[in-house]
Formats: sequence, C-alpha cells, structure tokens
Amino acid sequence: MGSMIFYNYVAILGLFMLIINLRFANSNPPKFDAIYQIGDSLADTGNLIRVPIVGPTLPAARPPYGITIGRPTGRWSDGLLIIDFIATYLGLPLLNPYLDRNASFVNGVNFANAGATALDFPFFLLKAIVIPPIVTPLPGQINWLRQYLSSISSSPTECLTRLMNSLVFMGEIGGDDINFPLQQGRSLQEIRTYIPSIIAAIVNGIKDVIGLGARRIVVPGNFPIGCLPFVLTLIANTNATNPQQLDQFGCARSYNELAIYQNNYLQNALNSLRVQYPNVTIVYADYYGAFISVLSRASILGFDTANLFKACCGSGGPYNYDGTLFNCGKPGSTVCPNPSSYISWDGLHLTQEAYRRISEVLISMILPQLL
Repeated sequence: MGSMIFYNYVAILGLFMLIINLRFANSNPPKFDAIYQIGDSLADTGNLIRVPIVGPTLPAARPPYGITIGRPTGRWSDGLLIIDFIATYLGLPLLNPYLDRNASFVNGVNFANAGATALDFPFFLLKAIVIPPIVTPLPGQINWLRQYLSSISSSPTECLTRLMNSLVFMGEIGGDDINFPLQQGRSLQEIRTYIPSIIAAIVNGIKDVIGLGARRIVVPGNFPIGCLPFVLTLIANTNATNPQQLDQFGCARSYNELAIYQNNYLQNALNSLRVQYPNVTIVYADYYGAFISVLSRASILGFDTANLFKACCGSGGPYNYDGTLFNCGKPGSTVCPNPSSYISWDGLHLTQEAYRRISEVLISMILPQLL
C-alpha cells in the first residue's frame, strides 16, 4: 500500500501544482514581519557549529561544506537550504542562527540545529540509543524561542503580537528520531513503534508556539528516506539476495513506507489540531512529495540521472557513502565537479540545487494556504 502511494505521488502532485499555480499566479506572496525556524540539520544555518569546543570541529564548519556559496556557514550542504529560498521568496533576509549573538534578528531567528530530535533525551536513554549531547532537541528550541521573545518584549501582549505577524516553521523535525536508531542498528519494526511518541512531541511543540502567539505555522513532514545514500548503503549488501528491496526509482521501499507512515500520522494529528485551534492556520509541508516530484523530473531539471542516488561528497561504495557519518571532507573523500547535478550532497543531506528545486514545489503548495 505504501509503495502504491509512492508511485502515485508524481501524478497527484502534478495536478495539485497546476491548480495551485493557477490560483497563485496572480497573487502576491503573503506578508510576514519575521520567520522563526525550529528544526534539525535540514534547516540549521549555523547553530551547531557555534556550540563551544565541539561545534567548530564539525564538518559543516569547514570546506567543502558551503563550496557553492564560497564559504562554510554551518549549513549541512554545499550551499543554501529550503528555508533560505523560502525567506528570499517572501522578501526577507536569510535567517541568522540563534547562537550567533552578534547577528541581527530583526526579521526572525533560526533555532534549528543539526541532529536535533523531536523527542527529548530521556526517551532515547531508556531505549539505549545514543544522541549527541551537544544537540538541542525540540523542547530546548522552544525554550530558546521563549527566552528570545522575552528578551525583546516588554510584556506578554507584545510577545503575542510579534508572533501573530510572523511565520513559524515547525521543522522538519522528527527525522533524526528515526535516523539515529537506524544508524545504531534498530529495526524498522522497532522504530515504527516510536512514531506515536515522535508525533506527540511535535504536537506539543506546536501547542507551545500557539500559546506564545503563533497564528501561521508550517509543519513539514519527512523526506523519502529510502532514496538517501545513507539508507541505500545500509541495505547495499543484501540487494543481491532480495531485489524487491528497491522500488522502480531505485529507493528502498520499506524505508519509504516508514516515512509515509510517519507523515500520515503527522497529518492526522494536524487535522485534530486544526479543529482544536480554528483561528490558527496550520499548513502541512509535503517534503516527501516535493522530493519525489524533483526525483521524477530529474533529467528535465538538469540532474545527472546516472548519479541520482550517489553523494556528491563522500568516499567509496556504490553510493559514494561508506557508512561513516559525514565522511565528506575527511581524508580520502572527494567532491563531484558539479554539485548542482547531484541531489545528495553528503549521503544524508541534499545539495543546494536539490533544495532549490524542492523549494519551488513547496512554495507553490504551501504559501497560497497562508494568504
């Protein structure tokens, strides 16, 4: 059933985007005073590399990360991210990371940090799953937002007003709640049991930002993780004995079905929240569908179809990913000559060009709902 949904995404998205584009063509982008971003490495613009001692030693703090924009900024890519393209489209400057205390936050703040989970540390401690202690999970990022608002507002009313005129991106978050257990050998069946707790944590985070005054919130789902070199490398040794593991695109079917299950669970939870908060606009951002739309049009969009599932930056193996997290930039790794022709940057994160193309789909899908 999950794979059928996967195959139908392209046709459904094509029709949906045509309808949305016709409606959106003559509309101006919605106006926001600021954007507040909560999330993980898909949105981190430089928080994790600013964590004392450890942060500056991380891969995203040095080349080849940032190669397309001329320097590393703490973004886990060769260049810009989805939130960067969306902010630009809305006429706002790129969001500065919260931990850059010398930066301007006039038009918003980015609280996302790489490795952040929706669930807090105690959940994973009980499961004996190791989460890097330097990351700040969702509850901690909500606290950052609360502290920031308190520091610039003279009263709770002013806090409410500030968020009412802003856009809050609640994620993508929840992906690393799956990625860390996968990296540590947990089965898909076990991880599937985590999904209700992951979504409950996201729902609680949404309720918190609504309580702070947020009235327009975008909640992204997870990517099709079975299309990432990270996951494809996990199953590479078993493909010869079980070719049914891969779908018609070359993605790992069962892993994508897990992402679909997670996204469906999230969407059902958002439907309940909309009933509970009728005066709040809560928009689901279909990262899964946007990725599949780009993948299905890869050759038209200029991606190298011979390397759709290979990391641009990595070292060895059929997917240029040797199973070591973030081997990009380490001795022995190489960087493809043209990152814009690749979808994957380092095996877990995407290239600027992939993020740009995904953003085009998302802008057509989500922004008309915020007018």
